[in-house]
Amino acid sequence: MDRRASHARPQLTWLFDLDNTLHDASHAIFPAINANMNALIARVLDAESKPAHADAVNAVRMAYWQRYGATLLGMMRHHAVRAEDFLRDAHRFDDLAQMIRAERGIGRLLKRLPGKKILLTNAPAAYSHAVLRHLGLHRHFAAHLPIESMHVHRQLRPKPSRLLLHKILAKQRLSPARCVLVEDTVQNLKAAKSLGLRTVWTTRYLNVSAARPAFVNVKVKSLRQLPKQLHKLGVLR
Repeated sequence: MDRRASHARPQLTWLFDLDNTLHDASHAIFPAINANMNALIARVLDAESKPAHADAVNAVRMAYWQRYGATLLGMMRHHAVRAEDFLRDAHRFDDLAQMIRAERGIGRLLKRLPGKKILLTNAPAAYSHAVLRHLGLHRHFAAHLPIESMHVHRQLRPKPSRLLLHKILAKQRLSPARCVLVEDTVQNLKAAKSLGLRTVWTTRYLNVSAARPAFVNVKVKSLRQLPKQLHKLGVLR
């Protein structure tokens, strides 16, 4: 047996978010999703004889997002909305392809990064597959983990759930120290860092000027800056 092979370090694994990480969801897609969610929430609140005007609906949507990390969880827990119904209605688009915007060269970037890539997104499978195919990025990912796969102990646990990350690491047989999460959402990065993953905060599609938090290893404006920042992740030594 080759002694060097027997002591080889585990392969590096990149966990990539989708929306506002690999493409600009804030341009048109997020506004459409928010409008779709608001329409659904208004119907539910009206059926419950609760205030369903615009301000009330926005307050419910944002409160559940801040409390649970996903508006969907609040609608499930407090209004008995089915996940599949919510996801279907929230991701209805007249012409998704025309709404997608992304930085050029992301495919070449993914090819340059050493190791395996996994898509980890709180978006539903049909939508995330469609976006990846449109961008021509699907071929770069060894696995695709949408929100439908984020059940732990029969409960939906999307990012930033630490239980979810524990499950993914175990199921994929990944070492946290050899994993890098690339995200636009700091709450998700904080949860990953607490488990020992390395973290990259990408801010290209965000209106933020905040300094790099302590739980973020690397902050980049553009993903294309990432190859030059690999030494800061400490994963190649």
